[in-house]
Amino acid sequence: MRAATTATTRAVVTLTSCGRRVGGPWRARVGRHGLSAHHHEGDGTTPLGTYPVGPTVYGLAPNPGVRLRYHRLVCGDWWDEDSRSPAYNTFRHVRCGRAPPFRGGSEALWRATVAYRYFAVIEYNRARVPGGGSGIFLHVDTGHATNGCVSLPRPELVRVLRWLRPGATISISV
Repeated sequence: MRAATTATTRAVVTLTSCGRRVGGPWRARVGRHGLSAHHHEGDGTTPLGTYPVGPTVYGLAPNPGVRLRYHRLVCGDWWDEDSRSPAYNTFRHVRCGRAPPFRGGSEALWRATVAYRYFAVIEYNRARVPGGGSGIFLHVDTGHATNGCVSLPRPELVRVLRWLRPGATISISV
């Protein structure tokens, strides 16, 4: 994924394998405050760098035919974005209707009916450094800049998700 500058909220995604283009280019959206090499929790930027894509694809809709593990979201599925939580920056399931034991800007994934129809985790801050940033996803475009994620129109996102294999990475650059 490449953006023209760090100040933009738009970028281009291209799929490559062994150094050659296999898909795209497609228009994408990034953080509402652009891109940053110093991303931190809640700053609205998309982190620059190369990151693994998580081993599980998530979504509210049925599996679109991905090769990675697929988890269909249900009530009570959260992304823990509370930097004081021992499970910071991880998927958590809490019994539906119960308040989660974590706070912060944690996301009730099942409630984001457009963005999280399908998404993959960009494994930024895998070490889970408190305040370092959490919940960076590759998800469905909602028509505006993201809070730090990368979004694509649904047809293109589904194509990318179907293409992903274990060990895939995403490079975010300018």
